[in-house]
This record gives sequence, C-alpha cells and structure tokens, in this order.
Amino acid sequence: MSAGKTACAPDIAGVYRDNHRWLQDWLRRRLGNAWEAADLAQEAFVRLLAAPRTFSDTGHARAYLRGMANHLCVDLWRRREIEQAWLEMLAAQPPATLPSAEDQVIVLRALQDIDAMLRALPENTARAFILTAACGMTQQEAAQDMGISERMVRKHVARAALHCMLIEARHPAPPAPAE
Repeated sequence: MSAGKTACAPDIAGVYRDNHRWLQDWLRRRLGNAWEAADLAQEAFVRLLAAPRTFSDTGHARAYLRGMANHLCVDLWRRREIEQAWLEMLAAQPPATLPSAEDQVIVLRALQDIDAMLRALPENTARAFILTAACGMTQQEAAQDMGISERMVRKHVARAALHCMLIEARHPAPPAPAE
C-alpha cells in the first residue's frame, strides 16, 4: 500500500481509543445498564469498522457515534417490545401447547426479522403487505381499507415481496436439520 493511501485511511483505532469510554458511558446513562451499554458501544465500533469514515475532529466523531448509538438503542427497545409481546402470548397458552425453548427462540428471532423488514418499507407498502399477507384481506378489501386503488395495493404488495426476497437472498435460511 502506498504512503498516500495510508495517510487517507480512516484512523478507526484512534477513534476507538479516543471515544469508546465516552460512548460506553453515554449509553450506560441512557440505558441504565452497563452490560448493554458495553454491547452497544462495541456494536457501534463494529459497524464503523464495516463502513469506515474519517472525522474532522472529536466532536464530529462523537456526534456520528451518538447518532449511531441512538439508533442501536431504538433497535434494542424494539426487540424488547417484540420479546415482551411474545412472552405474554406464551404465558397465555396452556403449558402442553408451548413450543420447545429452541422453537421459541427461533420464532422470536423471526418476529424480530419481520419487524425490521417491515420498518424498512414505506408505510403504505408495509400496511398493504400486512393486510393481505397477515390479516387475510383480499387486495380489493385492502384497497378499500387503505383508501387507494387495487392496482396500488398490488404494487405495494409486489414491492414488499421483492424486498423480502432480496433480504432472503442476502441472508439465506440455514438448511433444515436431517431427521
């Protein structure tokens, strides 16, 4: 590597050294939990390593890291909400009908993945997909519910299905265990 490329490369190690403790303390105050703060601070720097960038000064680096950490907190709180709803649903089931602990974890992970996928879609696209795929509405019923044309519902559902396929292509499901 040439000296010119080295000089332009982001100094992630320096950003980490100068800001890790600060970010972890900021997250600890925000979350009230040192363990989760450490995890999210580490995740922020892992993401920074995956998409390196340069910063003009410490204030710029901290503003970027705070924004990233804030998004990580929101994601954590969403996962907690989904987990709480899942646990409440399980608590309402007769013990004999409960899925195994492994299946519970698989379903929880799938619910979190579905939530992330839906949140990445425009609101009307997600709503059309939910109404037709999860609520069992026809496209005509969804169109009436949403106040849009049936053609637009088809377009939204197709966009959501394409989004799902693209996610699946990037993250294929593991092979089913042999029985």
